[in-house]
Amino acid sequence: MTTRFRGIYPILYAFFDAADRLDRAAMRRQVEACVRGGAHGIAVLGLATEVGKLSLAERRQLLDWAAEDNAGRVPLAVTVAEPSVGAQVDFVRAAQAAGAGWVILQPPPARGLPEIEYVRFFGAVADRVELPVAIQNAPEYIGVGLSPDGIATLRRNHANFRLLKGEASALGIRQVIAATEGQLTVFNGRGGLELTDILRAGCAGLIPAPECFDLQVRIYEAMRAGDEATADALYREILPLITFLMQSIESFLCYGKRLLARRLGLGPVHSRAPALQPSEFGLACLERHAARLGPLLPAS
Repeated sequence: MTTRFRGIYPILYAFFDAADRLDRAAMRRQVEACVRGGAHGIAVLGLATEVGKLSLAERRQLLDWAAEDNAGRVPLAVTVAEPSVGAQVDFVRAAQAAGAGWVILQPPPARGLPEIEYVRFFGAVADRVELPVAIQNAPEYIGVGLSPDGIATLRRNHANFRLLKGEASALGIRQVIAATEGQLTVFNGRGGLELTDILRAGCAGLIPAPECFDLQVRIYEAMRAGDEATADALYREILPLITFLMQSIESFLCYGKRLLARRLGLGPVHSRAPALQPSEFGLACLERHAARLGPLLPAS
């Protein structure tokens, strides 16, 4: 691994109030739960944060809130989704000023370009900033991604590209690790699907949404201690939940955020349109999962 970053980094949800404004108190409680619950780091402004629904001012606000509430207790990773090289560079510098430890670049909005154009885009940003740079390689969710060879080219040509936030199967992430010859610190996502196997494949950790991160921390620590039997048993406990949530991005935003709110003792969840609305049956499923998991923090 080329960096010190490892472990479970829950990526924070954006909670909204009844007036469709960002909910300050919910963010504070979410960060506190993650840090107290043993997260090795936290992340903000990815797909779970609904970054595409946020204005630039709101993205900056969430960055500042997360940094303030974390207060340097664990490393902070910040996803950067701006549409141009210059705008991404500016946001990376803002993240650095706020105290971020590393950044995760999303691809620009243009789709269907030759792969080399995305390699050049990411490389141009990486060369102009000081923080260690990752990319989010999520073709199934974002609509564009790099091949293992493209990722290897980016690493070979741009020394500050040092991490990867993948969204791939254990087999796929293993191909990337092999293609880059261990020269990247690789995290995976997909809500924690195949968690024990992605760690066996060589991942440094996982960037999931926070609804069951506490169990994912225990799985990671068991794997790190060489206790694979315990890790596999814990993974089997949460696999039904992960399968329930990870039907689509819209599904995990709808039900995952409500599950986390239930575990945090928050009030009703207000969705920012457009958004999938929960069904009565879906809420009943969620309630069973919440009852098994229990609260993350004492009632406020």
